[in-house]
Amino acid sequence: MAELLKHPTAMKKLQEEVRNVVGNKPKVENGGYQQNELLKILHPVAPLLLPRHTSATVKVGGYDIPSNTTVLINAGAIQREPKWWEKTEEFIPERFENNPINFIGEDFQFIPFGVGRRSCPGLQFGVASVEYMIAKLVYCFDWKLADGDTADNLDMTEPYGIAVYRKSPLHVRPLARFRAL
Repeated sequence: MAELLKHPTAMKKLQEEVRNVVGNKPKVENGGYQQNELLKILHPVAPLLLPRHTSATVKVGGYDIPSNTTVLINAGAIQREPKWWEKTEEFIPERFENNPINFIGEDFQFIPFGVGRRSCPGLQFGVASVEYMIAKLVYCFDWKLADGDTADNLDMTEPYGIAVYRKSPLHVRPLARFRAL
């Protein structure tokens, strides 16, 4: 939501798409939003995958990794690799439009849910839940930043760590589109 609020054009486009798909119904029904293309390209970025243990000595990037070493995979760094992506630190959901690269573990440039037999077992549920939640939020509400905040001065700084979150809280005001149900 913070990235959408920082990029009002993307927010407006997403709201228009969701509202066109859902129609004039008072609420988003489960599954009624899934033909929305822009919603499908708002992908998550996970910082770290679950720890792995090497089963044999291996050489990676010129480094020798001994057998039985705990390895942390920095998926956030992989997903921001300039060799694969342009403007890696910018929010550009359109980069995934008509792009054969997907996030379900088949393409190693973008693996927020891991890959192979150790990929996230909740991937489908998680994606469906987040898409549904975002669809409901952008369909039912117009969003206004707190007094004094503008899209230009919204601080998107993230502290260093395992979890991805904003350093400063996001203060917004939801403006309901419909009367209480």
